Amino acid sequence: MGGSPEVSIEVETGGAATRIAVAGPLTIRTLGAAARRLDGIGPVAEARLDLGAVTRLDTAGGWLVARFRARLAEAGGRLELAGATPEMEAILTSVERAMPRPEPAPAPPRGLAERVAGLGRAVADTGRTARGLTAYLGLFLARLGRGLRHPRSFRLTALVHHCEEVGVKAVPIVALMSFLIGIVLAFQGASQLRQFGAEVFVVDLIAVSILRELGILLTAIIVAGRTASAFTAAIGSMKMREEIDAMRTLGLDPAAVLFVPRILALLIMLPILGLIANLAGLFGGALMSWLELGISPAMFRTRFLEGTDISHLTVGMVKAPVFALIIGVVGCHAGMQVGSNAESLGQQTSKAVVAAIFAVIVADALFSIFFAEIGL
Repeated sequence: MGGSPEVSIEVETGGAATRIAVAGPLTIRTLGAAARRLDGIGPVAEARLDLGAVTRLDTAGGWLVARFRARLAEAGGRLELAGATPEMEAILTSVERAMPRPEPAPAPPRGLAERVAGLGRAVADTGRTARGLTAYLGLFLARLGRGLRHPRSFRLTALVHHCEEVGVKAVPIVALMSFLIGIVLAFQGASQLRQFGAEVFVVDLIAVSILRELGILLTAIIVAGRTASAFTAAIGSMKMREEIDAMRTLGLDPAAVLFVPRILALLIMLPILGLIANLAGLFGGALMSWLELGISPAMFRTRFLEGTDISHLTVGMVKAPVFALIIGVVGCHAGMQVGSNAESLGQQTSKAVVAAIFAVIVADALFSIFFAEIGL
């Protein structure tokens, strides 16, 4: 069996530009010989690479040409291509787009004008992110509506899987955290109320705090840390591996396949987790009240039922679907912003967690103002 054809590279230094003529296949099989020949060419002000005699060019050969051009550019030179067919030009263009760009030099210390401009860019970026989140919320609602109109297209298996990941596996940490918060509330409240002989009102303190605010808020923060990061990492890694592009090629809608099951699972499981957090927090508060104040479980139950209005539970539970939408949309949106490298994935994952927690707290503050204004 004969060997593979060799590549030939001839260099002519006469004239204004150095002429480099390549003949034969410029592929991965001839990459070593071609690289050694091109690396031996010193820096020149202007060079002309003639590919008219190249019989075959693949991405390895295109990478070699792009690397040679970048090396000349770093030295202040310029490379002109000649004789390339449209197919070769397409390969070279694709390779140059995929090659990493050099890191920009550190910016010098900025003055006041630059700092104001940077603040303006940050505000503009925040506005673009807010518009993107709004668009993704609308996209989710549209795909959810289409799934309800056509139930056969609904992915029940994916929904059940994400309900387990989002809700069932979060029960231990949510219950433990709420239990400890209930203990802390009872202990701190008892130490203050004992000074006024009003220890029994610690039950009201625990009930209102847990049912109205802390139960669902702490649950949403825990879920934001677990789930927003998981959504971003899962969708972002799929985007890095071009699996989302492959889904579009197969005629699948990424929003219906990836977003709807995840966000819908949050809408189902976050209220359930909130109820579990309420029960765990009340149990922790009742236990500490019994140990610290001598309030028996029966007395705690009686005071809780007589002194706590159902509106406190309603206020807390109304927030759950909104928090779920915020966490799900932020996580899915951040996942779709991931670039082609691992650094981008890490940055977007961190941003998703911070943005989800911040948005949840802002929404809770707005809910508090709203319910105070309407008298709830």
